[in-house]
Amino acid sequence: MTERILIASYVEPDLVERVRRTVPEIEVIYRPDLLRPPRYPADHKGADRDRTPEQEAEWRGLLGEATILYDFDHTHLDDLPDLAPNVHWVQATSAGIGQLVGRQAYADRMPDTVFTTARGVHAIPLAEFAAMSMLMHSRRAGHFQALQSNKEWERYAATDLVGRTAVVVGLGAVGSEVARVAQALRLRVVGVRRNTTGADTLPVDELVGPSHLMTHLPDADFLILVAPHTPETEGMIGAKQLAALPRGAALINIGRGALVDEPALIASLESGHVAAAYLDVFAEEPLPMNSPLWEMPNVLITPHSASTSDRENGRIIDIFCENLRRYLAGEPQLNVLDTVLLY
Repeated sequence: MTERILIASYVEPDLVERVRRTVPEIEVIYRPDLLRPPRYPADHKGADRDRTPEQEAEWRGLLGEATILYDFDHTHLDDLPDLAPNVHWVQATSAGIGQLVGRQAYADRMPDTVFTTARGVHAIPLAEFAAMSMLMHSRRAGHFQALQSNKEWERYAATDLVGRTAVVVGLGAVGSEVARVAQALRLRVVGVRRNTTGADTLPVDELVGPSHLMTHLPDADFLILVAPHTPETEGMIGAKQLAALPRGAALINIGRGALVDEPALIASLESGHVAAAYLDVFAEEPLPMNSPLWEMPNVLITPHSASTSDRENGRIIDIFCENLRRYLAGEPQLNVLDTVLLY
């Protein structure tokens, strides 16, 4: 069957042309008039758009002809396997697609399809968010913002990061970049991941498995969660783990909200044991309006946006083009999703 690439989310036209130049022998179909328009740079889901019956019929026809999808079609997640029976490869625009693939049972419903992720694309912005959070915490940003808001001139003492300890849970592409930045700020870094081999190649001072997490929590000035949401990681940080942190520690979650028992975190924040939380992800998204987290002065909330960058689409297209080259050359592709482990 003739190969056809269908681009299923908005991409800048110059990046589409880069794909076409990479694989001139493959037809690249890009119909932005049929896609959800982006609400901000690198918005892959887009704003709601109602297609006319004729447009919907045309889009379904394009799905039926496609053999390669750039991104999941967010207008047809439930029936994608039925509408795109010829697709044998999906290049995602997100790194954390495991839960989506598992929830939709794509591995069973699309057994001959390979899913590749955008692993690594979000490492720099997420590491910068972690660094910002640690600096805000150590320099007491909330305090000086309150002083400025009240027009108060009252000197105070903050602290610095040198020699503090960051425990980074999850050492994939993002976690490794977080650890590298933390070391650049001269923190001691303890990395936690399933595979503890190759510690000498990672930017950590110590590498341990998940079973040793509790041993190192009492030393953690910062607990930074970067792990994916899997059956193993769900609820891994609860009341017991939070109580094991030293009083005054800060939690930074840039992994998934399901990693944390939110009621336990709220209770610890209210007691002051965990001094602050810097949260980009939550158990339920959008964060419900009645969540106490919204109004807590020791919590910083970002709406699952710490990973986004206006330079993101170009980086994802870089991965896609390299994977296209490998695909045509018969070489292993980058970032292939393990549909059992879900990352």
